[in-house]
Amino acid sequence: MPCKKDIPKMLEISEIIRESEYHKTLFFKHSLDCKPGQFIMVWIPGIDEKPMAVSYLKKDEFAFTFHSIGKFTHTLAKLKKGDGVGIRGPYGNGFSIKKNACVIGGGVGMTCMSTLIDALKNPMVINGARNKDSLLFHKRYKNMITTTDDGSYGRKGFTTEVLNEQLKNEKIKIDIVYTCGPEIMMKKIVDICRKHKIECEAALERYMSCGFGVCGKCMINDKIICIDGPIFNSKQLNEMPEFGKFTRLKSGKKVSL
Repeated sequence: MPCKKDIPKMLEISEIIRESEYHKTLFFKHSLDCKPGQFIMVWIPGIDEKPMAVSYLKKDEFAFTFHSIGKFTHTLAKLKKGDGVGIRGPYGNGFSIKKNACVIGGGVGMTCMSTLIDALKNPMVINGARNKDSLLFHKRYKNMITTTDDGSYGRKGFTTEVLNEQLKNEKIKIDIVYTCGPEIMMKKIVDICRKHKIECEAALERYMSCGFGVCGKCMINDKIICIDGPIFNSKQLNEMPEFGKFTRLKSGKKVSL
């Protein structure tokens, strides 16, 4: 049975994979009717509940991948096979599925892009991170272009530089760009796509407490990311003055990026 939307269902961890020094993936032998780009809410009783992208998806199995950086994710990192966590969802909308696609992930944003890559037909994949230890799925997707800020793996530089080069190459046909990662990176990608008159879809991230539009913490302009998004297209992004300039704290207060 799929997870009920608004009541966490306690599921047993079936497998744990260490993806990098900072990232782990938790697998669950359970069906989940989820589109690429949608998210789930993960609950640890007595600790907290957080949104997570679905990073692996099969008929009777799904997983999410997380970066251990705070109390909640440090607790997740200590869990073992057989332990349980609460899952509800999925929530939000999903990416469209189109041909001649370029998928760009930045840092932990790559977790949101993996099921999209699996659903697309031979997309170009550009994956960037600060360094090798922060790079996700470089063994899972062997043909992708990788960049690191410090040059410790793949090409030294940024995903935006690679995108610019690919779009200038007349032998390469790109009709749509999908992206998830740091918002400043995504803003540059959207601007590049606008310049080249190419469609773009981005997965936005904000603090979320509910997942279905009640708490209001994930607002960007007049949009509620958990129900209007998290996926937004070029037209919508171009009509968001806050995109790439402002974010919101856990309290909901708007601050500059």
